[in-house]
Amino acid sequence: MEEKKGGLNVSAKSFLTAIIVILILMVLTYALTFVIPAGEYARIIDESGNTVIDPEGGFNYKEGNLPFWKWILSPLLVLTVDGSGMVIAIIAFLLVVGGVFTALDECGLMKYMLSRIVNKFGNAKYKLLCVISFFFMVMGAFVGSFEECVPLVPIVVALSVNLGWDRETGLAMSLLSVGCGFASGVCNPFTVGVAQSLAGLPMFSGIWLRILSFFLIYLLLIFFLLRNVKKLDNRDGKKAVFEIFEKNEKMDKGLICFASILGAGILTVLLSGFIKELQDLTMIIVAVMFLLAGIVSALVSGMKGKALLKSFIKGVISILPAVLLILMASSIKYILTEGMILDTLLFYAVNAVSTLPKWCIVLFIYLVVLVMNFFISSGSAKAFLLIPLITPLAQLFSIAPQLCILAFAYGDGFSNVFYPTNAALLIALGLADVSYGKWVKYSYKFQLLNLALTSLVLLFGFFIGYC
Repeated sequence: MEEKKGGLNVSAKSFLTAIIVILILMVLTYALTFVIPAGEYARIIDESGNTVIDPEGGFNYKEGNLPFWKWILSPLLVLTVDGSGMVIAIIAFLLVVGGVFTALDECGLMKYMLSRIVNKFGNAKYKLLCVISFFFMVMGAFVGSFEECVPLVPIVVALSVNLGWDRETGLAMSLLSVGCGFASGVCNPFTVGVAQSLAGLPMFSGIWLRILSFFLIYLLLIFFLLRNVKKLDNRDGKKAVFEIFEKNEKMDKGLICFASILGAGILTVLLSGFIKELQDLTMIIVAVMFLLAGIVSALVSGMKGKALLKSFIKGVISILPAVLLILMASSIKYILTEGMILDTLLFYAVNAVSTLPKWCIVLFIYLVVLVMNFFISSGSAKAFLLIPLITPLAQLFSIAPQLCILAFAYGDGFSNVFYPTNAALLIALGLADVSYGKWVKYSYKFQLLNLALTSLVLLFGFFIGYC
């Protein structure tokens, strides 16, 4: 078994690769502020109190530039603007994950849990792969979980290694799967839910095509995963050799505590799909439940309180480099917004669409959201920015708004697990000890196949009059 020592750590190689990539993006984005003229759309307050673009208010060019000092300090200044609460929540969430996993690793519970799973499912590991991937897709599709699933990623990555596969496969079974579910948007409150509300459509209406796309994407994902793991199983003609499992009653009690408490947190996240008041609290709930699960299970497994505290602090310190990555990635949107070129880019995109045939406009909306997701990872934030522009555009060209919502969901979701500006991806890559370059090499074929599949689904919806 391949094993990382000392719990979770952001590997130096992954960290440096991500730092270089994001720094290059920061420089290029800053350069755009000198090339693209500043401008902004008129904005209004909607019935729900949200600030949205006013399609009738028009676009106006403005005087604007971003001082060099603001660009230099942008990773810190992102904490001073609207929406900074989410960045702070993600950072706190990550520190909890790092501390808990280090404690679980040092008390031996993590290794015991993986050995138990491998002992039970080692001879049916392809079925296990299908079940785990389906679980993560459901979490993304029905409750809009994405960042909330990060605590489970290292478990699946370690499980993948124990089963004789690689770390990239573990990332695909977890993070890629939840990203695919999130993008299918079956009942995703943060993309489809918000977008439909802004477009004046009934919440989660038109669900049948999203359910169909969910299963088509799942089949493509399973085909991709099984094809890769079978290659790994057949390499050098060798089969994975599993360690002999020895039952430990104290560890079993610790596992029961961990699964029960964390399960309660996951159940709460599932309920958030039906209880609106819980939707803004899911990350906090998961973090608290995960912290509680880690503390209780480690103590029940035999770890002393002093040792637990020491391990937790060690884990928090080891994960601190990821905080810098998150702040740098978040600064991309800050640079565009403060440089006042984000609206200009949208204005150019809207003007470009007027010369396209109707069926191309749907794919163009998909493309615009894909591009904007590079700069703005939050699905809800993009909905408030784009839907007030997309809906009138759809009406002008007699395209069903429902189809535009599906294009929005696709554009928002899949690239979350590909773009280096997404905080959750950076965290997962660092925790799994997978460099960004390796992940791109592993996943780009799936992304291309999925892009083709979802584009065909959109065209299918257009030609049958989906609404």
